Amino acid sequence: MQRVEFAVTYPEDRAHPIHGAVQTTAGVSRAELLIWGPTGRVTSLLWFDCPVDTARRLLGAVEARTTELIGEDGGTYAFLEQETYELDAAVLGVVADAHVVFLPPVVFEESGNATVEAVGSREALGACYEALRERVPTTIKRVRPFRRGGESGALTDRQRAAVEAASAVGYYDVPRTGSVADVAAELDCAHSTAGELLRKAEAALVDAAVDAG
Repeated sequence: MQRVEFAVTYPEDRAHPIHGAVQTTAGVSRAELLIWGPTGRVTSLLWFDCPVDTARRLLGAVEARTTELIGEDGGTYAFLEQETYELDAAVLGVVADAHVVFLPPVVFEESGNATVEAVGSREALGACYEALRERVPTTIKRVRPFRRGGESGALTDRQRAAVEAASAVGYYDVPRTGSVADVAAELDCAHSTAGELLRKAEAALVDAAVDAG
């Protein structure tokens, strides 16, 4: 199983109305579609990196009912009730036919790029990429294994214990005052085991930081 991040570049006349508004409205550079339903009348949750008043203007671009706007996390959350997504029909067809799962968020940038991650087999992801590329300029930004544990920043109990022990013994102090051997002693495990736990935990945390932008 793989996890692939696609970047789709929409011509202005084919962009989603909200994406088009992000590209042409001052004071906003990013919109994130965080949660959406699959069919029918659904409530979607978006986040914009702008104040509430600007987000309200952006949402005027779609035929949807705004149920709530909440200024938080350096931007604005918006709850929308909508019956259609108003996505480009050709791209929506690829999404509907793809044998992959798409992960939130879908990120719309002022540059015209929209990015989304998909999970599936190598073959299914390759077919989805080719189908997208035939309809709209598409690139692959990142490929990595899909992990059942969820978010890349999620640590196992042992990894979390290793990070906590490392912090307690001064392994992350500057300058460093503790060692992997000290972490191993705290965990009552082998030096190699402690080192592997720390490497995997740190890799997961770095991935989460990169993903968060």
